[in-house]
Amino acid sequence: MAMPERAIIHVDTLSAGYENSHILFDVNFEAKEKQVTIVIGPNGSGKSTLIKSIFGLNTTYSGKITLQGKDITGFVPHKVAREKIAYMPQVNNVFANLTIKENLIMAGYTVDPSTVQERMPGIFEAFPVLKKYENTKADTLSGGERQMLGMGMALIRKPTVMMFDEPTAGLSPKLAHEVLDKIKQLKEDFGITIVLVEQNVRRALKFGDWVYLLAGGKNVFSGTPKDLLSQPELGKLYLGIS
Repeated sequence: MAMPERAIIHVDTLSAGYENSHILFDVNFEAKEKQVTIVIGPNGSGKSTLIKSIFGLNTTYSGKITLQGKDITGFVPHKVAREKIAYMPQVNNVFANLTIKENLIMAGYTVDPSTVQERMPGIFEAFPVLKKYENTKADTLSGGERQMLGMGMALIRKPTVMMFDEPTAGLSPKLAHEVLDKIKQLKEDFGITIVLVEQNVRRALKFGDWVYLLAGGKNVFSGTPKDLLSQPELGKLYLGIS
């Protein structure tokens, strides 16, 4: 009998926000091992705040965040990164004035330089477009190519978990599909647990194993994409889909 998937990240009754702005209220969340967990919701629902809280980028008022049973509540971002969690923000996720190769080297700052060199061919194999432009500055890349570079930069540190904040924002449907395909490939080829905040609900639900719907900084739904789609009143009420 197959073993049940275990939760790598567990968030228990989290309340969090920014300085005097309280965004999340007693939110519960799990990301299970080697699954794609989707976080959706209307604008201002707290989707991005949730993953930023896990990565230590804002203020936690109460609640608990654990990684494989280890309490990481209140960890600053560089400490979270050392726990093998990678976070890809929506913008400013590459060094625009450096070449692709230099970006990858910079991303491996916590890794021995010789190990970075050993891992580089594997990154180029996973993302052939990066090999093609390895000596080109990142500011010449398209939006989709920048997302690929951001993934490669995270991958060079061999993370256990990768969290993406709206990686398809501003991309054409074709490029968005390519980026999400690559994210799914990270799970399938490298066994990485994926947490994906995504604004395009229908697109995201095709790629997810489990989905959380937030609204007003609170949990509204958690279950499979199929379960969510079977409750059209939720989509109509919170997501503008019918």
